[in-house]
Amino acid sequence: MGTAVFLPLVLPLTALPIARLAGHHLHPRAAARLLTTIAAAMALCSAVSLALLFVVGTAHIPGNPLPDSWSDPEVRDAVPFHQAVGSGAIVALTAVVAACARTLHRHRRVRLDALRAVAGLPAGPGPAVLPDPQPYAYALPGPDGGRIVVSTGMLGGLAEDERTALLAHERAHLTHRHHRHLLVTRLAGCVNPFLRPLHRAVAYNTERWADEVAAHAVGDRRLTARAVARAALISAPHPVGLPAFAAPGPVPRRVAALLGPVPHAWPPAHSPAALATVFAAAGTAASAVSALNAAGALLLILKVTTPL
Repeated sequence: MGTAVFLPLVLPLTALPIARLAGHHLHPRAAARLLTTIAAAMALCSAVSLALLFVVGTAHIPGNPLPDSWSDPEVRDAVPFHQAVGSGAIVALTAVVAACARTLHRHRRVRLDALRAVAGLPAGPGPAVLPDPQPYAYALPGPDGGRIVVSTGMLGGLAEDERTALLAHERAHLTHRHHRHLLVTRLAGCVNPFLRPLHRAVAYNTERWADEVAAHAVGDRRLTARAVARAALISAPHPVGLPAFAAPGPVPRRVAALLGPVPHAWPPAHSPAALATVFAAAGTAASAVSALNAAGALLLILKVTTPL
């Protein structure tokens, strides 16, 4: 195992540069997909490392679930790390499982609350309009493609063409399953705190992705920018009942991006964003290799020292 087992726990730091640069230099669709993939892969490698250290820690616990010989003094001498490392991994992995379970429970509870709020409204392809003076709008995922939820307060505060842009934005969230990107990266941040900046970056880029889809749908980037700005101005800071998967993002940056040209899918090869992408990809590959190497070494120890 050696120190390779610890590398996946710190290699997510290699993804921080691209998390900062992606929103400025990559198309938001490419940025969201890239960052989600990196976050998922690095979170998986971190979980494997914690699980391996957890198994090492069980060698110091009499009566552990592994065969009795795994707690023999010879095995304790064979495992590569001190008791404190294994015990710390047990605590850390327990905390990770609890954080992921709490995140999933909260996501499910908020989604069910939002579904109950629109349960009495007529079904149909159009948005679910709630008679609420509080201005808000969000995309509500569901088994049949989900629904757009918008309040009368929001509709009343926008011009007709701005409403069209707003609904196209929310429809893009549903069409491209942006809630999945947000949930995956949120869980990745639960596994390894170094991955939390990637969740924030993905939250911003999914909003920008929906902005670009809406601008293409209405055929007017300035109109979309005006709709985004107007919706932000009339919205309350913390709309009551707004689901956790609805993240408005930094509005001034979004408006500025819409007033500029359509971003390229990928930056030039020698640009800082491209180098940061290569750096993050190398870190992800090294994390996977380290996790596999540590797993193979632990399996060898198990084979030699236990009847497994």
